[in-house]
Amino acid sequence: MPKPIQSIERAAAILRLLSGRTRRLSLVELTGELGLPKGTVYGMLRTLVQVGFVEQDPETGKYRIGATLLHLGSSYLDGNELRTRALNWSDWLAARSRESVRIGTMHEGRVLIVHHVFRPDDSPQALEVGALLPAHASAMGKVLLATNPYVVAELSKAQLPSITGATITDPYQLSAELEEVRERGWAAEVEELIIGEASCAAPIRDRRGVSVGAIAVTGPVERVCENGQPRAELVTYVREGARTISRDLGAIPW
Repeated sequence: MPKPIQSIERAAAILRLLSGRTRRLSLVELTGELGLPKGTVYGMLRTLVQVGFVEQDPETGKYRIGATLLHLGSSYLDGNELRTRALNWSDWLAARSRESVRIGTMHEGRVLIVHHVFRPDDSPQALEVGALLPAHASAMGKVLLATNPYVVAELSKAQLPSITGATITDPYQLSAELEEVRERGWAAEVEELIIGEASCAAPIRDRRGVSVGAIAVTGPVERVCENGQPRAELVTYVREGARTISRDLGAIPW
C-alpha cells in the first residue's frame, strides 16, 4: 500500500484543529499543537488561505475555517440522508419547543452537527452546522455513546476533559449515566458544555435499528429545566421528533 502524502496529512491536521467549536488559533498555537516547525506550519496556512479553506482574522491574526471549506461541507451535508429526512421535523420541534434544535451524528468520537434550527425569536444566534461537540459533555453525544460501547472505551482511555464545573470526567460516572440513558431512551445535559445552557436529546434510528444520529433541544437553563432536569414536555417533544424521523429512515415504530 502506498504511503500517505505527508503534506496532505499535515494540512488535514490543521483543518481538524480549526474545526472545533468556534475555534480560532494563532500560528504559535497551531505550531504547538502540531509539534512542527513554525515555518512549515506558516507555509501550509498560507496555501490553505489562498485556496479559501482557511481565513485569517485581520485584527487578531488568528486563523479559522474558511468559507470555501464550509461550502464544500454544506454540499456533503445536503446529501446526507439523516439531515434531509430531519429538515421538516426539526423545524416542527423548534416551533413546538420555542428553543433551538440540533441534529448530530458521531464523527471520530465527537458529535458533528449536521443541521441547526434557530429558536424562533429575535435573539442573536450563531449557526453551528459543522461544529464538533465533545460527546461526553453533550446530550446528543450521550445518546449516541449509550449504544456505542467501543467509542466509550476509546474515550475512557484518555482523560475526559472538563469543559465546565458540571462536566462528567469520571469514566465510571459516565458509564452509569449512559446505562440510565439506554433504559429511559433520552439524555440530558445541564451546564456541562456551556454555563447557563441545558439540552435534552433522543436517538434517531435507521431501518436496522441502529442509532445513526440524535436530535436535541437546547436553550437557557431557566427555560429548559425544572427542578434541575429538562421539562417533561420538552423531553416528550424531542422523543416524538426522533421517532418520526426514525420512521422516515425506515425504522420499525418504537
